[in-house]
Amino acid sequence: MYTIEQMYDLDHTLAKEYLSQFTYPWEALKGIKDMIISVGESLPKDEYDEVSEHVWVHKTAKVFPSAYLGAPCIIGPRTEVRHCAFIRSAALVGADCVVGNSVELKNVILFDHVQTPHYNYVGDSILGYYAHTGAGSITSNVKSDKTLVVVHDRNTHEDVETGLKKMGAMLGDHVEVGCNSVLNPGTVIGRNSNVYPTSCVRGFVPENSIWKNDGTVVTKR
Repeated sequence: MYTIEQMYDLDHTLAKEYLSQFTYPWEALKGIKDMIISVGESLPKDEYDEVSEHVWVHKTAKVFPSAYLGAPCIIGPRTEVRHCAFIRSAALVGADCVVGNSVELKNVILFDHVQTPHYNYVGDSILGYYAHTGAGSITSNVKSDKTLVVVHDRNTHEDVETGLKKMGAMLGDHVEVGCNSVLNPGTVIGRNSNVYPTSCVRGFVPENSIWKNDGTVVTKR
């Protein structure tokens, strides 16, 4: 239920070929930086401007003057990077996305039509097609005891080892995260699922589900 094939439509990202190599999405985190540089160097020069070394911005994208674009990164067509956004490094942002006011991105893949519009931190994470994070919601990417991240499957009560010290959240296509929610390290949310506002989410949430504030998970009707 949490493989790349089950969570994502790869036709909606420039990382399609790269992601196709892996079974689970978190396996792709270590190579995002090198992948962006490789993809960026092959982008058509009549469509993308390399505004600084290893920073490619589509000619139709809008980047506000106070935004910071750290290398390497790619900003896709018609995407908005708004005031005071901080793209620290290693961010592939797709087409028709919103990176909003004071949002920070680090080591991420954002598929097309992703919105991180207000005061979000997204680190060591992959957000699928049309995923949306409400205002103030964040991905926590390091455990408090600094041990390696596992993905807890609430259905089987098994822990899936990732081998990673840093892993935020893997959000499938069309996932909606409510305002001021925290997605703890190793959170994996299947397609078409919703998270209630002010939730503290951990582990695997199946597709077509609703995560409620008390941690209860129910299937969408």
